[in-house]
Amino acid sequence: MDYAILTGFVLVTGVVLALVAQWRGWRPSLLAVLAVGIGFRVLIMTTSAIDTWQPVDFMESFKPAGEAILNHQDPVLGSEGGWHFLPTIPYVYGLLLWLGIPWEIGGRLVTVVADIVLIPLVGKLAGGEKASLRAFQYACNPLALLVAAVHGQVEPVALVFGVAAFVVARGPGAPERPGLTTNMVALVRRSVSARGLSGAVRRAVGPDGVVRRALTPRSDDAAVMRRALLAGLLMGLALCAKSWPIWLIPGMLLLLPTFRARAAAFVATAVPPIFFLATLPVFAGTSLDQIPEVIRIMGDVRPIVGEWSYSAILVGGDWTLSPEIATFGTRLIYVTMLVVAFLWRRADPIDLTTALLLAFMVTTPRLGAQYLLWFMPFLIARPTRFAWPAIIGVSLWAGYGYLYMTQFDTDTWWGLHSVWSRSSIVLLPILAAAMPWGRRVSTASVPSAGAVRKVPVSAPV
Repeated sequence: MDYAILTGFVLVTGVVLALVAQWRGWRPSLLAVLAVGIGFRVLIMTTSAIDTWQPVDFMESFKPAGEAILNHQDPVLGSEGGWHFLPTIPYVYGLLLWLGIPWEIGGRLVTVVADIVLIPLVGKLAGGEKASLRAFQYACNPLALLVAAVHGQVEPVALVFGVAAFVVARGPGAPERPGLTTNMVALVRRSVSARGLSGAVRRAVGPDGVVRRALTPRSDDAAVMRRALLAGLLMGLALCAKSWPIWLIPGMLLLLPTFRARAAAFVATAVPPIFFLATLPVFAGTSLDQIPEVIRIMGDVRPIVGEWSYSAILVGGDWTLSPEIATFGTRLIYVTMLVVAFLWRRADPIDLTTALLLAFMVTTPRLGAQYLLWFMPFLIARPTRFAWPAIIGVSLWAGYGYLYMTQFDTDTWWGLHSVWSRSSIVLLPILAAAMPWGRRVSTASVPSAGAVRKVPVSAPV
């Protein structure tokens, strides 16, 4: 990498500005926030585009996917198997190539624009008096700069739609909502306390019970349903970029106030993926009998391990195809997600999402540095005590890979990679500590035994 020193200077400057802003309580205007965010991203995108070093997947997977669309070919079947997702982003790549924009700029333009739009959305996600501070801190986030402007990885595209879905689902000025079971548990407790078990049953299924109220339209149902449908469509677009935003769906649904709204949003989430899958015969020349094979490839997770955590320790820090480790890791992820969902079942949906994503990072056997961006908007919007140690830690780890290791020849790179990948094990306790342990119960009012009480929890830093 030719501009590693300049890029590193920008990244360190961003961290210093974010920490000083936290310390001094800055509340910059949206214009100032965007100026900083755009300035950082455009500078690094420009130097990365003219660099003699380019990321391998950026050149050998992303570009062929755009060229496949330009040539009316399937991006999964026609790009030598380098693209494993829906054709949404390859459509954009193909358009930019058709316009004659050099790939080194055009490929990064997609992710940089998405990351810039994400800046004010993080502020919206945070809400309250610190909204502009949180937006500014994301504008300065070093990992976001590396992923969007250096690597051109599509995580910012998935995140911009995913975070927008959260903002829409919560609605304007909406109060913090209880978690998955808070209202139901409180209502059952009141019912049992007041009238015993029979009274609880009547309250649940009687004429004025929970079930009847959930299915009866309310006066504000139209606005809520519009919000739900839009949130679902946005989350569906996030899934069109990559498959991992499936972990964002529970939090988005819990931000909606009614069962009907959540059901509508869940159905709406499936619409964009189905639509873009159906466009393949039209825009990519995919025959109908090839669609099952395309779906199979998109659903296939290659068992590449050795980049991160315990898998790197087990295989000596080299990329390895290990179905055994990958299978164990996948099962560990699912079990961990269920445990985390249970522990944070009464938390604010944003905290639940942060906990799920951080838990994924701790337990996954395979990871690219771009994965570490998944939790950033949520952790920055609602930071925990160890949020910045986690942010700085993963940024240092990723920055070493992006900026330092790219200075050497292939053999030296592999030698450094062996140490670098195994060193990631040090980050796991920091990421675990950054989970919102003190906010496993929402601060929303919880009725209990005929009274209303506030549940004291730790506020965000």
